[in-house]
Amino acid sequence: MSRFAHPAGDRHAEMLPQERPPLAPADLNRINPAIWPRTSTRTDGALTVGGVDVRDLARDHGTPLYVIDEDDVRSRMRDYATAFAGSDVHYAGKAFLCKEIVRWLHAEGLGLDVASSGELAVALSVGFPAERITMHGNNKSVAELTRALEAGVGHIVVDSFDEIARLGYLAEQHGKRPKVMIRVTTGVEAHTHEFIATAHDDQKFGLSLNTGAAAEAVRRILALPQLDLVGLHSHIGSQIVDTAGFEVAARRLTSLLVQIKDEHGVVLPELDLGGGYGIAYVEGDEAPDIKELADGLREIVAKVCEDAGLPVPRLTVEPGRTIIGPGGITLYEVGTIKDVEGLRTYVSIDGGMSDNVRTALYGAEYTAVLASRASEAGPMLSRLVGKHCESGDIIVRDFHLPADLAPGDLVAVAATGAYCRSLANNYNYLPKPAVVAVSGGVSRVIVQGETEDDLLRGQL
Repeated sequence: MSRFAHPAGDRHAEMLPQERPPLAPADLNRINPAIWPRTSTRTDGALTVGGVDVRDLARDHGTPLYVIDEDDVRSRMRDYATAFAGSDVHYAGKAFLCKEIVRWLHAEGLGLDVASSGELAVALSVGFPAERITMHGNNKSVAELTRALEAGVGHIVVDSFDEIARLGYLAEQHGKRPKVMIRVTTGVEAHTHEFIATAHDDQKFGLSLNTGAAAEAVRRILALPQLDLVGLHSHIGSQIVDTAGFEVAARRLTSLLVQIKDEHGVVLPELDLGGGYGIAYVEGDEAPDIKELADGLREIVAKVCEDAGLPVPRLTVEPGRTIIGPGGITLYEVGTIKDVEGLRTYVSIDGGMSDNVRTALYGAEYTAVLASRASEAGPMLSRLVGKHCESGDIIVRDFHLPADLAPGDLVAVAATGAYCRSLANNYNYLPKPAVVAVSGGVSRVIVQGETEDDLLRGQL
């Protein structure tokens, strides 16, 4: 069950942190392999990732610092490629994208989803094959669609009637016939936070199956010879850990495929079930087994198509978080420690909601540890907070750190590879941290950190 399975309440509401069984020092030092990058371990007490000591990372690159375990991320890319052999796996670039990530995708044979001209520019800048790119977005501009057409992206997922007309006109002007898919809102509600649930009707994405808008989109596209309608697309939400919602969505999409066949005599060859697969952020979280997920989705699609008398379309999935999330950590230095007697201890670090806004945005939960050393001290109920002028500037709401924590210690937060750097901001004029990749005992910068000069550049 996802930790977002009951969005109305905290999954730990029945037991507050101070009421849970006391932790032993060994528990505080433990690196749970289900949550931390695959190469993580403790060496001489300090956390190491990719064979690199976090103390060396802080010394060489400063803090805050995003750290990506290259071996972890690339192994997850291979896991998907193997599990979904015969289908298409497109990495959801919105989770985190940079030139080096695109190079890894290319090398591992995956495709890429982009949601803006900027994301497309990153991919094209390193020669990623345009035919393996899908363009998403609920409000693609004329410039973005033009760039996608000129680059020859493999698919464009249309999201509105306006876009159908816009794309049809541009395709005719440029002498192109792009492959398009229709984003369908199926009415399937993934049990998740309302900000990341994306398949109910009352939201900005897609064309509703229930109202008939999706069927009307099919009619409009088929009436435009300059557009090649090849399939349907659905995305039901994020941080999903089972296939139940996908089965309902697949059945509803298949009903539309049947309607298209009956009304137009057209059998669409592709079906994209999106992504949204969950990862483990804290103890007790579950993450789907990729092979079981792949087998389950293929079985679902085959069964619903058999029931409907349709050939099985080529399946596409769009994992993002499950590829990049577990392999990333964020490293901070402790600045001040403030004990609020009878409540908890506030541990302030040198970053905050500018480098990880997810806790403030929708109550995300994280695991953190004292990373620069091991400790034999007992547990101290802590709240990890940033340095911003905002009371909601919280990274980890309630967890335990060793009671001998001191200013200058390094704290690491797990599973921050997805949606942290990509949502980073300059609140209070804090520069965005660098991103380093680690592998085989070597660290290298793959995204430079910002400086104050960068923040002032462009101001007149």
